[in-house]
Amino acid sequence: MSLKDNRILVVGGSSGIGFGVAQAALARGAQVTIASRSAQKIEDACKRLGGNVSGVTLDTGDAAALEAFFAEREAWEHVYCSAASTKVAAVKELPLEDAQASFESKFWGAYRLARAAKIGHGGSLTFTSGFLSQRPKAGAAIQGAINAGLEGLTRGLALEFAPVRVNCISPGLVKTEMYETLEGDSRRAMFDNAADHLPAGRVGLPEHIAIQALALMDNPYMTGTTVFVEGGGLLV
Repeated sequence: MSLKDNRILVVGGSSGIGFGVAQAALARGAQVTIASRSAQKIEDACKRLGGNVSGVTLDTGDAAALEAFFAEREAWEHVYCSAASTKVAAVKELPLEDAQASFESKFWGAYRLARAAKIGHGGSLTFTSGFLSQRPKAGAAIQGAINAGLEGLTRGLALEFAPVRVNCISPGLVKTEMYETLEGDSRRAMFDNAADHLPAGRVGLPEHIAIQALALMDNPYMTGTTVFVEGGGLLV
């Protein structure tokens, strides 16, 4: 089992978890393409990644563009998706259009990607959900519902797409750029408080999620599975 020279597409690979997956795949000798809606973010990410990487502007909200993209290219060995733009608030506080847009981005974006993706025999497709699917909290019902939907989609597609394998990674709190809008002290306090309460004694980093992402690509006996990488957050 090796990812050397495998063609891997990371959708959402310009930042956060996707960037970590791309970086780890490059270190394993894969030929990596990162995709994002922002051409500037793609350019910046490719410069930071270096190596055998290329970038493409791609929007999971555009079904026609996705279909055209895959039609023009040979099948990929592996596709990883972390692309999403969501808003979180209590149900009665979150505007309905924002709730719908969040589902449209994370769930339907993954659905459209899966529908269009061209993946070779025995290859894999991996989604990113989040552990709120299993451990909901007040004020984040929409996020838990979206994540649960993705995990259900994973199981169904594993049957429909076989022998292509379909899996899902469900992270806990991970330090990514999405928290940069918080003031420095607030961000630090949030991470420190989470680390104190987690059995693992730390919050996640993109590279921790990437370890599991590459394991799912590597392992031909894994499909239809959601793997929780959350520092023991489901236990407390």
